[in-house]
Amino acid sequence: MSKASQLIEANAFSERLRLALKGVGVRPSPTLVANEFNLRYWGQSITPNTARNWLLGKSIPTQDKLRVLADWLHVSPDELCCGTLAPSFKAQDSGTDMSVLTMQDRDMLARYMTLPMDDRKTVCDVVIALAVAANVKVRQ
Repeated sequence: MSKASQLIEANAFSERLRLALKGVGVRPSPTLVANEFNLRYWGQSITPNTARNWLLGKSIPTQDKLRVLADWLHVSPDELCCGTLAPSFKAQDSGTDMSVLTMQDRDMLARYMTLPMDDRKTVCDVVIALAVAANVKVRQ
């Protein structure tokens, strides 16, 4: 792969990373990204400089780190890495096929998309909390 194409890919990844961060209401700060990433990654932690390089399009994370980022930001690794939604992408932990949404689901998502970013983050946090609570009830 040529240096020019690597630079183009890194810049495209940077844009997708920024969009994914914005989508969950996280400021694209290298320190914030590094700290949040390190809370979720069991390997060697990254520095704010590494996160800065990702955000500026100077480098692309390895596959294991990409998976952690995708999990954290609620996107598929393919979407984050390549910009395409994998056809077999499933909703996290549910087995629900994302391509089969009811009209009610689409209406709810359309309304969600009109919310300010802070409200979207709140909705995401509530849905995650409800999913965790439902999972705990099932195990009992």
